[in-house]
This record gives sequence, structure tokens and C-alpha cells, in this order.
Amino acid sequence: MKTKIFSVLSTAVVVGFAASNAFATECIAPANPGGGWDFTCRSIGKILYDIGEVDAPVQVTNMAGAGGGLAFSTVVNKRGSDNDLIVAASSATTTRLAQNAYGGATADQVRFVGAIGADPGVIVVAADSPFQSLNDLVEAAVADPNSVAFAGGSAVGGFDHLKPLQVLKAGGLDDITKVRYIGVDGGADAITQTVGGFTQAMSGDMSEVVGFIKAGEVRVLAVLTEERVPGFEDIPTAREQGYDVVAVNWRGLYVPKDISDADFEAWGARLQAVADSDAWAEQMAANGLAPFTKVGGDFQSWIDGVIAQTEDMSRQIGVIQ
Repeated sequence: MKTKIFSVLSTAVVVGFAASNAFATECIAPANPGGGWDFTCRSIGKILYDIGEVDAPVQVTNMAGAGGGLAFSTVVNKRGSDNDLIVAASSATTTRLAQNAYGGATADQVRFVGAIGADPGVIVVAADSPFQSLNDLVEAAVADPNSVAFAGGSAVGGFDHLKPLQVLKAGGLDDITKVRYIGVDGGADAITQTVGGFTQAMSGDMSEVVGFIKAGEVRVLAVLTEERVPGFEDIPTAREQGYDVVAVNWRGLYVPKDISDADFEAWGARLQAVADSDAWAEQMAANGLAPFTKVGGDFQSWIDGVIAQTEDMSRQIGVIQ
């Protein structure tokens, strides 16, 4: 991306610009402009500079390809020790790594710095559904998996598919291959399937269902967060209903593997400073994100557990061997 930008400038200007170190930090968004990864780079990058955590504006490079795989490969193979590089990541990153979607790449080839916000996962039913609680739904599905079908906006094996599987497994369903899941083109279509009675429940993200909640078309049986979501305090978590499941589409960063421990810890501290800022609170409120802060070694350990769980469930449903 730098080459394309600088190609319109003279050689002398390029040299002078580089020497001034005007862009000391680069954030790679592994997708085209717009969407979650681009939002992560641009919002976090701006706040890093605005609050003085970096000395110069952060350059955002959009590097679309292979669902994040091109950026991952570039970092691993070409920029493995670049301590001025950060990369936007989310639940999609770890799901694809767990399912070997990046051509043999593994999560331990980079270092995950942290997550500072998330789009909460939800389990939703139609407003007139007989299921009044998550317990009602889980008990019915465990007793007869064929009696409950879920719709979601991801393909089979994707994150929306894995959310109800985690809940049902926590509820005692041993054979999750029996769970019926219909993958459609986005959350709105998944809600339509459920409201229309074609499926009994919908698995998605909070941002996808807010309008339908306000219209009275759906009820959210559970939000898959550690705590209730601000602004939706009447919706219970799965945890408080007895299902120890946290499934959120987190927004965060990874960095190259071979940077020093000191540099890794410094990036963790910078990201924590963003999380603690009023500017980030405003960004979360404006973009429908819930608080979800895990930074540094604690986040890396959490990522390891998420990937192991995703690998196990993906094997059970036949997504990977």
C-alpha cells in the first residue's frame, strides 16, 4: 500500500518523507475499506495518536485477501520482527486459524495483543415463540435435537453456527452433529427465517438484532457476554442462566511473533490506554460494541483456549478432519 501511495511522489519527496518518520506505526486491516477490521485500525489508530500513545499518525493499510490470510502470511513471512506493526483481528481470525483456513498457518506464528470491545453474540427467538428462556430452548434441543433448528448469518462451521453448539454442549448435549443449523446470507435473513417460523431460533450478534428488538419482532433469550450489555440490561447472559459460554465478535490486534517481550508489553499498555479513554467509549457506543477488555498475556491465554475449543467443535461437525 505504501508503494502505491508514494509512487505519485518524486524520489526526493519520498526520501524526505520517510526520513521524517511521519508514519511510525502501521496498522494492517486485512480487508477492503469499510467493515470491522478497517474500523478497528482506523478508530484505534486515531485514538492512539490523539491520546499521545504514539508520536505520529498511524498509517492504515488495507490488505484484503483470503479472509485475512494474506495479511497473516505477510506478517509471518515478511515482517516477523516489525515492532511498529499492528494488525486488526476479530473472532473471525481465530475461527479461521482453528479451521486451517489460512493454508497451514497457526495462531502461535503471531502474538495476540488484546481485545477492547466486542459485538455480543445472542440467541434469539420470535416474539411469539413458546420458548420463554434459554433453559426452555436448551431443554427442548437436548431432548430432541431435531425439534429445534437455528438460523445464522455464517456458513456451516462459522461463528454463528458454533455459538448455539457451545450453549447446547454446556447444557448436556453430547452429539452436537444432531443440531440443525441453516446458514443464510447475513443476520437479517437469519432473523427472517426465525420470525417466519422456518427455524426456531437465530444465532447472531447484538448489532444485527437491535432494530428487530425495538420493533417487537424478536426476544433475546441470552446474550453471550460475561456481563449484561449496557443499554440492554433486561437481557440475561447465558452464564447467569447456568451455561458458561462467552461468544463475542471481539475487536482487537495482533503483532508479529518475533518482537521483544518489552515491545509486546508496550503494545498491550497502549491498547489498554485506548480502552480506558473517553474517545473509545464514544466509539463503542456509536458502533454498538459492548465492553470487552482482555490485554496482554491474559488475552493470549484466552485465545489459546478459544482456538482449542473451536478446533474440537469443528472436528465434531466435520468442518476439519
